[in-house]
Amino acid sequence: MSPLWLVLGAIAVWALVRLGRQGDGARRGQWRITATLFSAVLMAGGALAAFRGSWILGGALVSAGLYLTVASRQRTVAPRAEGMTDSEARSVLGVPANATTREINAAWKRLMARAHPDQGGTQGLASRLNAARDHLLKR
Repeated sequence: MSPLWLVLGAIAVWALVRLGRQGDGARRGQWRITATLFSAVLMAGGALAAFRGSWILGGALVSAGLYLTVASRQRTVAPRAEGMTDSEARSVLGVPANATTREINAAWKRLMARAHPDQGGTQGLASRLNAARDHLLKR
């Protein structure tokens, strides 16, 4: 194999990892499936290259496959209400500083109607809205 294939493979691995770190999008599951399949191909190619005597290429491909497997399995932690300040929670929900419980719940319900994963939103945004509401209601 020529070094060109190694460079193309490294670019593909970098692109998949970069795509996976874009956040909690609606298509995050497809990214994990693609990354898993691609890492399996990398590790199989590495094993084949090592079997044919190209130890350096085989080790590089297996290492890239293992790295992609680990990188695709890392999950982001949902925001917690304890780590959020009052001003952050108010800005997420778009409520004033003197908002009542009723106003907070109305803003949360309005935003959650668009941000819920079942309505085309993301799980990350929905959990951030929940954390903001919980923080303001515990206040």
